[in-house]
Formats: sequence, structure tokens, C-alpha cells
Amino acid sequence: MCLLASQFGKRRNNLGLIQQSRLVKFRYFGQYRNMKQTDAIEALAALAQPTRISAFRLLVRVGPEGLPALEISRQLGTKPSTLSGHLSILKRAGVLVATRHQREIHYAANLATVNALVQFLIADCCGGKIENCTEILSLLDG
Repeated sequence: MCLLASQFGKRRNNLGLIQQSRLVKFRYFGQYRNMKQTDAIEALAALAQPTRISAFRLLVRVGPEGLPALEISRQLGTKPSTLSGHLSILKRAGVLVATRHQREIHYAANLATVNALVQFLIADCCGGKIENCTEILSLLDG
């Protein structure tokens, strides 16, 4: 189940009280978030398809302003009706956000989720031996 960025790691218990899991915790613009393994699996599964990964990479390149769905379709060379289903899957997985601008829907990469996913994937990198992680860290500095 994918959750909004503000709901990462929060679940209701049997009494209806909100509990917070402590799987992975990271700082993003002054706020702490958690990503559970099931959320990471859902995000990775959504990206595991050629059209979806291409759309996601395009939107990451464009940045937070995103693009209208028809422009994404044009740049990728896909039919709008086919792309619509792919964008919906990415949105449900939380890796994209959608906003309506009159008749158009603009999609953008959900950078909070992307950061959480990367943090989840490298949280235990090299068993805590930072000297073994120089290649990964250099990508993050670049």
C-alpha cells in the first residue's frame, strides 16, 4: 500500500491509534520520514517496466514543475491512452504526483518518495564501512 509522503511509516493499530514504524528514517527538508519495505517494493515494481521507467526518468530530469500528460506522451512517443495507465500506476506507487491545471493533468516526480527510496536502498550499505561506499557517495555529491 502506498502512502502519501506525510504518512510514511504511519499505520493504525487495532485500537485505531497511529503507530510509527522505525525501518528507515531520513531527513528531508527538515522533516523525518520512514519507508517500509512494502512501500519500497511497490515503488520498484511500478518502475520495473520500460515505458514507466522512461516517463519517470523524464520527469526527474524536468524537476518539480513536471510536464502535462500530453507532453510526456509526445516526448516518449507513446499513445496518450496507453501512457495514462502507466502514469496511474506510478502515481499509485507514490513516485509521481499529479495536479490538475484546468483540463490538463501535470505529472511530476515525487522527490520525497524518490529520496526515501534511495535512502531505503542504501541504508545499510557496506555494513557501515563508509570507505567501501565511495562510488555511491560520489554519485550523491555530484
